Amino acid sequence: MYPALAFLLLFFAGGRVPVNREFRPTPGGIPVFVVSNGFHTDIVVPVREPRTGTDWLQQLGQPQLTAQFSAHEYAAFGWGSERFYLASYGGRMPGVGTVLRAAGPGRTLMHVGFYQSAPRPGQHVVALQISADQYRRLTTLLQASFAPDSAGRAQLRNAAGYTPSDFFFRARGRYHALRTCNDWTAATLRRAGLRAPLKSPLAGPVLRQLRRSRAAAGQAPQ
Repeated sequence: MYPALAFLLLFFAGGRVPVNREFRPTPGGIPVFVVSNGFHTDIVVPVREPRTGTDWLQQLGQPQLTAQFSAHEYAAFGWGSERFYLASYGGRMPGVGTVLRAAGPGRTLMHVGFYQSAPRPGQHVVALQISADQYRRLTTLLQASFAPDSAGRAQLRNAAGYTPSDFFFRARGRYHALRTCNDWTAATLRRAGLRAPLKSPLAGPVLRQLRRSRAAAGQAPQ
């Protein structure tokens, strides 16, 4: 009982514990963003990044997406419960039953969206510049979150998402109450070397720790 209680305490208090406290944005580095709708977080990166040779349209391997979004500048990546994502179609709020079922272990999806230009920093958007090495690590981690098919290609789950510019792909890992979409974001940022909370079931601590890294570098917290 006590180990479980200690883990729950860590999970809900972990948002106050920073990892990579020494991280500072890189002046002139590669622009990345963390975007929230108040409940969920996405990591937003350039569609094409010449310093690292990254091309996300090529990585996704979907010719129809390449044709449609070749002029877009940024791509957003989020991980979450397949049940919750698909029950949210049409702007619907999933019912209590769906939310409770999502709290148990279940399959996951990667939510991928495209931006014509960079997100505007604000209450729910934190902008950072990171080094090429940090970006390479971040790219590797994002790629590893997709569940590939037998040929190693990302698997498109739905031909459309919530809008004409977002889509769902099959993902690795199981979603549950102790492994949420925001905890995935926090873990991905941490492993890439960015400041992030130790654990975070909520969006707020993820944004707050990133803002503190900006403040420590003498940048406006946004």
